[in-house]
This record gives sequence, structure tokens and C-alpha cells, in this order.
Amino acid sequence: MKSNYSNIPHSVESIAVREFFENYEEQLQLRLVTSNKTLSRSTIKEKSVNRPALAVTGYFKYFAHKRIQLFGAGEMGFFREQSSNRRKNVISTMASKKIPCVVVSRNLAPTTEMIEVLEEYGVPLFRTSLSSKAFTTEVTVLLEERFAPRSSLHGTLLEIRGIGTLIRGESGAGKSEAALALLERGHSLVADDMVKVKLLSDHTPVGFCDELNRGFMECRGIGIINVEKLFGNRYVRLEKKIELVVTLLEESSENELERTGLERKYYEILGAPVPHMEIPVRVGRDMARLIEVAAMVQAARQFSYDSAIDFNEKLLKKMNKA
Repeated sequence: MKSNYSNIPHSVESIAVREFFENYEEQLQLRLVTSNKTLSRSTIKEKSVNRPALAVTGYFKYFAHKRIQLFGAGEMGFFREQSSNRRKNVISTMASKKIPCVVVSRNLAPTTEMIEVLEEYGVPLFRTSLSSKAFTTEVTVLLEERFAPRSSLHGTLLEIRGIGTLIRGESGAGKSEAALALLERGHSLVADDMVKVKLLSDHTPVGFCDELNRGFMECRGIGIINVEKLFGNRYVRLEKKIELVVTLLEESSENELERTGLERKYYEILGAPVPHMEIPVRVGRDMARLIEVAAMVQAARQFSYDSAIDFNEKLLKKMNKA
């Protein structure tokens, strides 16, 4: 199985705490306790959250200092029972390890020592009204998406009968014409020409489009068209899992194409194998209809039905009876 994506895949290795706060302040119900200048010095380098239960007792041997430090009711309760000097020593040791930020859940009030020491070290301190569990769930999903490996592909991505279908082929193969015909049949566009891709934690590639290009398509002889204005906003999707790749090929004797459907082919996207079908282009063929049927076949396979296997089993039964 060979790699077929056009650009070298890359991953985001860190996110500035200022960017994190500005992007997710409302969703995570964050409120900055320290001064605004503390936002400029820190970066988050891991997508997990650390509950520093052992750290507040003074044990730092396996302290996950690259993660967001989340103080819940347990950590805050134990922390408040310690002397002022003890609290200063613990939070100073924690801050000296260059932690990205500290978040206190349930809108609990941080101690004076926490505010003073973290301000001195330039470490942002936040409060959130979310519970520790809710905050951990939300922030993990957000950072998982933010740190996901990314790449880009040439092609057109549509949702066809619920199946995210990437149509690819050489320039002039008819991708845009087929995509327009599919839109007329009620399917929706995700991205045209340049499809951005991110790989989620379950190894599923998700395609999306730059905000600037969202909803626009290029059609030869016509130019740029706005799908939302011409067809309606329900014909445009923000993103979709790529569950099928259809490659339009120029028909020739050199291309050995599958005739029965028993042999499965896959197209690798960011290391994830995606079902792949190759359809020859010929004058007079309804390419949009063929792509639509390909998506229907893939949808049936997801529900454990394969017409090729069904036919093959019936054929074998008849041969065995003969």
C-alpha cells in the first residue's frame, strides 16, 4: 500500500496558552485570574490533562509538566490544609518546571499563594465553572483535534448518501462536472480542488476546507461558483469523514480494473487505509450516477452487506449442486 497524499503530513507540536484561551474561553468557561501578561510566556505541548494529586503532596518524580495542570476539589481541599510555606514551596516547584498553565475547576477560589507564585513565574492561572470531569472531557476533545496530524489532497470531497466520498483524478477528468451533477441530486459539498485532512485519534481521516474557499467550486468554462448561493446552505458541509475514495481513470488497455468487486483496494490517507474504487471515464457515461452507486455500495458494506460476495456465494452454491 503506497502513500498517495500530495503534501508532507505534519502535526501541531504545541499551542500558545494565549491562543488556547482566546479560542476556547467560552467553550471551557475559562476566566483568567493572573494578569494578562502571563499569557505570553507559556505553550501547551501535550493534549492530555494532568491532575497533580501527587505533586501537591510534594512528590514530583513523574510529574507531567508539559500538560495543563487541573486542580479539582480534591487537590484544592488538600492544598488548603497545608501551611502557607508548604503551599508556596509546592506551587513554586511546580511552576519552576515550566508548566503551561493551571486550571481550577468548579469555580473554586485559588489560594493567595497560588496567585502570587504563578504570577511571579509568569504561569497563567484560570478558573472554570465546569467540573473536573466535564473540563477534562471538553479540553481533551479540543486538543485532540488541535494536535491531529494534517495534510492536504487534490480532489473534490462530497457527502453522498451519508458517505464522505473523495473524487480524484487527473486534470480534466471531469471531477467538477460529476460533483455538480451530484449536487443537483441533493448531495453536499465539503471541499473542492484542495481538501484539507486531519487524522483523529480513532485513525479516521476527516476532510474539510479553508474558510476562504468553503462553498466555492471551480468549473472549467464557467469559473468560480458559489454552491451555497446557487443551491442553498444545506448543500455545503463544514467537514466529513473520508470513507471512500473514487478515482476517475482514462479508459485504456493498460488499466486493469476490478470487474467483480471481490478484490478490495485501499487508498492511504495519513497512514489510514480508505476503501478505493477506480472508475474509467468514457464519453457518454453518467459519471455522477456511477460515483453515487459506488457510495451506495460502500454504505451497504458498512452494514455488512456486499453484493459481490452475495453473488459469488450464490454462484458457488449453484456450481456445487451441478
